[in-house]
Amino acid sequence: MASIFDQIGGASAVSAVVDEFYERVMADPRLGGRFTGTDMGKLKAHQRSFVAAALGGPQEYRGKTMDEAHAGLGITGEDFDAVVGHLAGALTHCDVPQDTIATIAGALAPLRDQVVDGEVPVA
Repeated sequence: MASIFDQIGGASAVSAVVDEFYERVMADPRLGGRFTGTDMGKLKAHQRSFVAAALGGPQEYRGKTMDEAHAGLGITGEDFDAVVGHLAGALTHCDVPQDTIATIAGALAPLRDQVVDGEVPVA
């Protein structure tokens, strides 16, 4: 059976989804400001690598763990839900089937505890 990575169209599809995802996130007034000063090219590259690996692609993700990448960012449950919603919207926009989107959402749910800390970073 083909991996989700292959089912959605491989690296080019992951790239399109990541681009659409960040357009949505950056346009969201609740989330966009969190990325001020962020190297979006580097962030998108990490995200493409993470998503591809998570969907069963051939490459191995070598970035930070979810805990490390999101520590001290003050991410709330509402923020997490909004991001997952934007990802689902990006996947839908890129013609990923709804059953596949549901599978992806199910795989993301356990990451909530690693990402959400609700603490505001100290300036």
